[in-house]
Amino acid sequence: MAESSIINNAARVLQLVATGTPADQALRESLTQNRHFTAPGERRGISRAVFAYYRWWRWLNEKDSRQTQLVAALDCQQRFDNNPASLKTETLAARAVPDWLKAEMDVIPPAMLMQWQREPALWIRAKAGTGIALTKKLSHFFPAPQSPDALRYTGITDLYRTPEFQSGEFEIQDLASQLVGLAAAPQPGETWWDACAGEGGKTMHLSDLMQNKGLLWASDRSLRRLAKLKERAARAQVFNFRTVPWEGTAKPPTKTKFDGILVDAPCSGVGTWQRNPHARWTTTPQDVRELAAVQRQLLEHVAGSLKLGGRLIYAVCTLTRAETTALAEAFSAAHPELEPLPLTTLGSPLSALTLWPQDLNANGMFIAAWRKKN
Repeated sequence: MAESSIINNAARVLQLVATGTPADQALRESLTQNRHFTAPGERRGISRAVFAYYRWWRWLNEKDSRQTQLVAALDCQQRFDNNPASLKTETLAARAVPDWLKAEMDVIPPAMLMQWQREPALWIRAKAGTGIALTKKLSHFFPAPQSPDALRYTGITDLYRTPEFQSGEFEIQDLASQLVGLAAAPQPGETWWDACAGEGGKTMHLSDLMQNKGLLWASDRSLRRLAKLKERAARAQVFNFRTVPWEGTAKPPTKTKFDGILVDAPCSGVGTWQRNPHARWTTTPQDVRELAAVQRQLLEHVAGSLKLGGRLIYAVCTLTRAETTALAEAFSAAHPELEPLPLTTLGSPLSALTLWPQDLNANGMFIAAWRKKN
């Protein structure tokens, strides 16, 4: 049974979530503001208990106290980890995900439901070409088959405190997100636009692949996120970029024409439900419909900024039909000046690819690519 202090503090986090704060945000606020949690093991224990609660929420008795439910959730997690086959597919389909998901996906693989009940892997991205060398400096790292610079970490050290992180030798970034950068495959000297840059995880990967050469525009509607991007880029020694606010309007932030544009669009995040199980119970079909409209609008607003021969990459960490295949097909039909671009850098002859969580041991992701015809 988990230590009572961890359970009690996890229950306090759940109380904060009950006021409307997302679980991941509630954890960040609780664990950073409360200096009492100095031991990494205690912080990990609290996070693990909170996420187990939402992963096994439909197995719990809502009449029990939060502490009792947390203990029950951790027991469910342990039993599943010891014997995954003990859970039937029908039970998972009925309890592990919201009922509306079936109508929003063409298929819900049983293996994906099993994957979503496991605790997520932690992935890092080493500087291009340095992954193998980094595994010799730090222990408990294992390269992914898709890229020697994508490393899965199985240790317990706080990676943010390591000298290698502080000197910019690696970033903590999910494998699926790293594959988006590899799909874009920007070349040194090109001009690229990361249209929905956020805090810059993919911006920094694009810059790394460009060897810090050429020019990379990074835009976002949030000035706070762009400020965080600059902070992260300084540590990682990324210099070939400029930031600019952009609300996603029809008027682009620059008249520049680009060799490549990445639209890592806001989405329902269904592909992240292993890492963020609370979102299973807060995301709605209305969110899917509204976000699909935003995604289509973003693609329409950036397409005119491509050079002849320029590449457009669309990526979302979700798996719903409306935000992935249906959107890509409709956009292709409306833009005959763009031709589907095979994702050869990911080893696929297809121009639209679903990356499944159970295949990657990472987030689910959808990627589509086009080239502007000469």
